[in-house]
Amino acid sequence: MISVIIPAYNHASALSGCLDSVLAQRGVDIEVIVVDDGSTDGTAALLDRYRSDTRVTMIHQENHGSNPARNRGFEASKGDRVIFLDADAVLTPDTLPALSRALDHHPKVAYAFCDFRFGWKRFETGPFDPERLKQRNTIHTAALIRREAFPGFDESIQRFQDWDVWLTMLAKGQTGVHVPGICMTMRVARKGISSWMPRLWYRAPWRWLPGIRNRVKRYERARDIIWKKHGLV
Repeated sequence: MISVIIPAYNHASALSGCLDSVLAQRGVDIEVIVVDDGSTDGTAALLDRYRSDTRVTMIHQENHGSNPARNRGFEASKGDRVIFLDADAVLTPDTLPALSRALDHHPKVAYAFCDFRFGWKRFETGPFDPERLKQRNTIHTAALIRREAFPGFDESIQRFQDWDVWLTMLAKGQTGVHVPGICMTMRVARKGISSWMPRLWYRAPWRWLPGIRNRVKRYERARDIIWKKHGLV
């Protein structure tokens, strides 16, 4: 069984699209655990629509942040494979079957990941490359992970928490496999990855322009935290 864990904080406008896409997955046994992390909008009311679906479990808690919410969802899950979705992600109908088949075909890898789209931008992650992974975050949070390999999210990290998970697993000799093709789309309104900038902007003279300079500094501070933790600096 695949456990789909979705942390949600004030995502009433997007969550139904995510849930509907998960529940429409074909040919896989799933459980869905939504952790409502203290939402103050209509998230709780929206979740009431899904109470009759026995595949869906709702957890309501005070606001603690996305990483504690993900970890709590994992603790409540039962699947031997888990995936953590952002509440505004929409999966293609064959996403979970494709990722699951990849794990079946590669029994030595710990997780399977795919390409995705964020608004108009297409992110092609490419084959698993440990050296490239050490340099930058190349794999999205929404990878299908073997339960026994998942190390938990570091709740002290506020950004690049997925990168931290992959590097933690890499240090244990655990690797991933890439499934080509776009398997999910994220909405542009979401915070976090919405701060994506073209790679050119991280280089001079662009990095010093007003409106870009502070964003580059925030990125580099967050990156350095990950590098320092994993001994990459």
